[in-house]
Amino acid sequence: MKRLLLPVLFLSAALFTAAQFSTDPPQQTALPREWPEYLGGPDRNHYSPLDQINASNVHKLQVAWEYHSRDSGQVQCNAIIVDGTLYGVTASNQVFALDAATGQEKWRYKESSKGGVNTLRGVTYWSDKDDKRILFGSGASLCAIDARTGVLIPGFGTNGKASLKARLGPTAADKFVISNTPGTIFGDLIIMPLRLSEGSDAALGYIQAFNVRTGQIAWVFRTIPNPGEFGYDTWPKDTYKNTNVGGANNWSGMSIDRKRGIVYVPTGSAAFDFYGGNRKGQNLFANCLLALDAKTGKRLWHYQFVHHDIWDRDLPAPPNLVTLRMNGKTVDAVAQVTKTGHVFVFDRITGKPLFPINEVPYPKSELPDEPTWPTQPVPSKPAPFARQTLSEADLNPYAENRDSLLAVYRRAKVGPFQPLGKTPTLVYPGLDGGAEWGGAAVDPDGIMYVNSNEMAWLLSLRETPKDEELAHLSPGERLYTVNCSVCHRPDRKGNPTSGYPSLVNISQRRDRDFVHKIITTGKGMMPGFTRLTEVEKQALVSFLFGDEKVEASSAKPGSKEPYVPYKFNGYTKFLDNKGYPGIRPPWGTLTAINLNTGEHLWQKPFGELKELTAKGIPQTGAESYGGPVVTASGLLFIAASKDGMFRVIDKKTGDVLWQTELPAAGYATPSTYEVNGKQYIVIACGGTKLGTRKGDSYVAFALP
Repeated sequence: MKRLLLPVLFLSAALFTAAQFSTDPPQQTALPREWPEYLGGPDRNHYSPLDQINASNVHKLQVAWEYHSRDSGQVQCNAIIVDGTLYGVTASNQVFALDAATGQEKWRYKESSKGGVNTLRGVTYWSDKDDKRILFGSGASLCAIDARTGVLIPGFGTNGKASLKARLGPTAADKFVISNTPGTIFGDLIIMPLRLSEGSDAALGYIQAFNVRTGQIAWVFRTIPNPGEFGYDTWPKDTYKNTNVGGANNWSGMSIDRKRGIVYVPTGSAAFDFYGGNRKGQNLFANCLLALDAKTGKRLWHYQFVHHDIWDRDLPAPPNLVTLRMNGKTVDAVAQVTKTGHVFVFDRITGKPLFPINEVPYPKSELPDEPTWPTQPVPSKPAPFARQTLSEADLNPYAENRDSLLAVYRRAKVGPFQPLGKTPTLVYPGLDGGAEWGGAAVDPDGIMYVNSNEMAWLLSLRETPKDEELAHLSPGERLYTVNCSVCHRPDRKGNPTSGYPSLVNISQRRDRDFVHKIITTGKGMMPGFTRLTEVEKQALVSFLFGDEKVEASSAKPGSKEPYVPYKFNGYTKFLDNKGYPGIRPPWGTLTAINLNTGEHLWQKPFGELKELTAKGIPQTGAESYGGPVVTASGLLFIAASKDGMFRVIDKKTGDVLWQTELPAAGYATPSTYEVNGKQYIVIACGGTKLGTRKGDSYVAFALP
């Protein structure tokens, strides 16, 4: 067990000696002038060598084309552009191809069956001569379609689809498994992220590589190890059986060093997210950066960022592969941003930290039988890009009910890594970061640009209700109480300011088939309740529509969900009575960090609440989802903010050079590309999230 306290495992001494530092300059490879992969390339650096649009002419930008998908709702897609064709997705995950110069639709693929409507962040392109494929997740399937026609490829899997549950084991059969982030290509393999339930019913989050041609599994890495495998003794002995613990999955995507054949896989927390009394131990390989042999899936090294996670501190974005200059030498590195607002930087081959990391002691849990890990790693450099502590002086000075906020603050547990319990814990940065799934951009000079959410959340647990406490409820109401009340509240009024809609009078807004489908497949970030039987789903719908026939019943609703002694009380943002964050601004930031030295170059509030600016309040910043793009001309392109603006920023100063209002907020990372000598920048505008208006378009900008 003691050996596992060292979070990084190194390769052989020979490999270490050969790989760590080099006095030779980094090899320069030709960068694409299109946008052929998720986040721009295998390094996930959001970088483009294009420079046609620059500081001297950016004010001339105008709309080149706008594509209306006629399918409105949140879109988080980072479109890819290959051979003059743009590939993207609509709000309900219809995949389409456009002429990248005009926005004219070439084809559209729509699932014939009732699939899920979870938010899809893009697609993956693969080709071999005339065989050109688009791969993406749809429900529990990995689909392959012809990139030229949008038609399923019969020879892939079964009629064009392979099961994402293929090697997750028999317990996954009836569990929620999807993929909403593009897979990573290595030769004829595609390595797939998975999104799972975050409750005790979660499937195992194994890393799976599929053959791009056949859909067959090529290799599997078990993130919750089997007996005899490294890391097995960091869990209770039967955890691998997936009876009441799952997760440790990669959902946010991966980066890959194709020259060396190494794929870098950030993993999430084990599930249930907020209580770990049934998974005592360090819990490898949850909350890790895994360096795997991309051909075989063999572990080369790993680093764990949170030991025994009970705060949902999964790694939110793919790491950045960078080449740095340190002490006069170059080093190929991998940099991982986190929800806590830190950047961890490692030698890409050995896993050695390039800045010291300290194991800092934190409080024990107040809950019986919850052995929290005594320390957590904190890097000495770079300095965090999000605040780490909150005092009374940090409460919102503009809040009308500041006294109420102060009272809540004084009742709560406050500070980093405060274990959850019955007493509310003020978690900061919140569950959506710090850094979020949009990730960071890095230029060839090793400067990272990352937007941060500055939002606090109030979280707590309660004891799981006993069967006799639910016995007086109808079957449908019991199902609602056990499965839905956490987010939508017992009175069904929801928590719209935290992103959870009211279900009161749902029958006046939606029909029964729609609600039944959402319960089954999920929507947005809500997982599907696949463990419920058809009878249970019908009872739940009947309760929500107010026409449930109430009779005495001894049936136990949701009886398939494994038991844990505590339930989560819901995702609640710490807000004032006007719905603004309960802490002082900035509520969103954009930071430039020199990864060569670990020093911040600048930090600016990012985003604006226009109604507050109109009152003379300085720019507050705002929540954002989606990342920036950086180009060779020294510009940052970013939408992401709830204010619905698209901004171009000087990367040296952080100053806004140009901005325009989008038809709907662009909660996505933009893509930039060149067609026929002309540079375009395109952003998906779906809005919807954070209470913003809906949209259905992709908007491309260019110079006249």
